[in-house]
Amino acid sequence: MSVKARYEEIGILKEIAELLNEGTDTKAVLSGVLKRLLHVTGLQIGWIFLIDENGIHQLTADEALPPALASNDKQRMCQGKCWCVNKYNNQQLNKASNIMECKRIEDALEEKAGDTCGLTHHATVPLRAGQERFGILNVGAPNKTHFQKNELALLEAVAFQIGTALKRIKLTQREQETALVAERNRLARDLHDSVNQLLFSLSLTARAGVEMTENEEVKQTFSYIQDLSQEALGEMRALIWQLRPLGLENGVVSALRSYADMLGLSIETKVTGVASIPGKVEEALWRIGQEALANCKKHSQATAAVLFFHASKDRVQMTIKDAGCGFHYRENLEIPSLGLKSMKTRTEALNGTFYLKSKLGGGTEIQIHIPF
Repeated sequence: MSVKARYEEIGILKEIAELLNEGTDTKAVLSGVLKRLLHVTGLQIGWIFLIDENGIHQLTADEALPPALASNDKQRMCQGKCWCVNKYNNQQLNKASNIMECKRIEDALEEKAGDTCGLTHHATVPLRAGQERFGILNVGAPNKTHFQKNELALLEAVAFQIGTALKRIKLTQREQETALVAERNRLARDLHDSVNQLLFSLSLTARAGVEMTENEEVKQTFSYIQDLSQEALGEMRALIWQLRPLGLENGVVSALRSYADMLGLSIETKVTGVASIPGKVEEALWRIGQEALANCKKHSQATAAVLFFHASKDRVQMTIKDAGCGFHYRENLEIPSLGLKSMKTRTEALNGTFYLKSKLGGGTEIQIHIPF
């Protein structure tokens, strides 16, 4: 490689490093880096798949996809398998590689799905930092069927930079989540030590007022104040539980038992399997379980619920059901309440599956499956 080419390569790496160091939003960072990489290398088409621990790929960034790949809201890129993803999942892709043909392009040609703009081949580079892997970078150009060693080496250097940045973003997000938990705990302590104690004092004062007066109207007023303060105390305790689930350190099932007890619900639990559940998954199950039990109390007219919990080495399943009044629901219908939609959103945010079964007079069942 000539001195000029070497300086150009260093310049490219410097530009991309600056882009990667600026942002914390994964999609924005990857889109910016991909666009810059294609511009400075003269390549025209590219896309980045992030791939999770279960081998599921997600199109996170793309640039100048031909119509055959971009049609139907890029459906061809978001679904199905291809050779590069298969190689990555089979641990066969450890460095920058020439992919002889693109299966997605090949399928598009067979199906006459649109113009491919001369794209037939692409280079594939794994994104990783140390032993941690994140996905793949694919780049190509019209009528380009082979990548030289120096081109692959540059792509590999960029991919390593991207992998390092992804790890940094991941660590930053984890720090933010830890800070959020700490702030919620602080707020819960403050509410318990101040507002909760004031409400308790108000309740005692109102009770004393009832006992000290003989005037019936005054008695009723103090009784009303006492009832309001007791109701507010209940709401405050529930809020404190939501902010800081005391007992979650003993596991989500133990915390949900205590929460049901606080709501005045009888709960039967059945736990099978043994596994260490990631904190993020346990937090989601706790929030989903809270919402489900609150629904049992508020809407189902039931006084009891059943909780099944099964954990294995790579997934967890939680089922909460009651024998209450239920409601009309079929899978093709829109989920009827904000609380249920929130449960579904939390589940799917962790690549999980949310099932809801209910019918009038037949109770309600919520089932959550989350891989990890």
